[in-house]
Parts: sequence; structure tokens; C-alpha cells
Amino acid sequence: MTEVEITRFIAREARLLDDKRWDEWYDLFTEDGHYWVPLARDQPDAELHTSLAYEDKLLLRLRIERLRRRPPSQRPESWSQHVLQMPEIETNTGDTWLTRTAFHYAEARGDAMQTYTGVAVHHLVREGDALRIRLKRINLLNCDAAMPSIQLFL
Repeated sequence: MTEVEITRFIAREARLLDDKRWDEWYDLFTEDGHYWVPLARDQPDAELHTSLAYEDKLLLRLRIERLRRRPPSQRPESWSQHVLQMPEIETNTGDTWLTRTAFHYAEARGDAMQTYTGVAVHHLVREGDALRIRLKRINLLNCDAAMPSIQLFL
């Protein structure tokens, strides 16, 4: 995989989220993939510490299905917009890549809008000819602040 292919993959992943193409986004994850939003800066792991979110594929599927049913928290419906800086490849071991992408994220619902900024860290692996996400870690700039419920996926 080239740097351009990895950059396009990360941009496509954000676009799938903004377009609510949940199934296509879900399919980007490996079977053992996780989506993680730590509660503290430099949090060393998700299993021994409380997180804002730590979801395996089963929990991701459940959240996607809940969003599809449009629960009361989604009336009116939430919409998102990711604005990404150019991803940086931190490490490359041939079939695995660790990337870092600074971002701004906005989530709007009715007249209310929340904004977040941070860094998305992707642990990407090659499966056949495709890239897959083994871990997506969202390091929010204000992760330790009191914040409202994030309805969608950062």
C-alpha cells in the first residue's frame, strides 16, 4: 500500500461516516477490530480503564442498528462532518500501518451543534488486497471534560 492509498482510505472512512453508510464503514474493520475513545490523555489501554467508548464489532453492530431505528435521541436526526488534516504514517511494518490524523468533527441535531477536535489513530492491516481497521482510537483534545452524549461516530 502506498501513502496515497492509505490517505484515501482514511478520507473514505470519514466520508462513509458522514454519509451514514454504516454497513460499508462497519466492513472496514477486521473481525477483531475495535473503536476506542479514551477518557483520559495517554490512557494506556481500554480494558483496565474507563473509556468514553470501547466497542468491538458486536457493539458497533448494535449501535448501528439502534441508529437505524431512529430512537428518541435521534429525533430530529443527527448529522456529522469530519474535516481531516493529511494523515501521517507513524509506522509501517509491511502489512501493518499506524497512522495519525488530526481532525475537527461537528455533530448537528436540530438547532444544536457540538464540535470536537482531536487525533484519530488508525491501526491498519492488509487483508488480501484490502486495508482494514484493527483499531481506531480517537484522542479527543478535551477528553477529560464533561461533555454531552456523542450520538454518531467520531
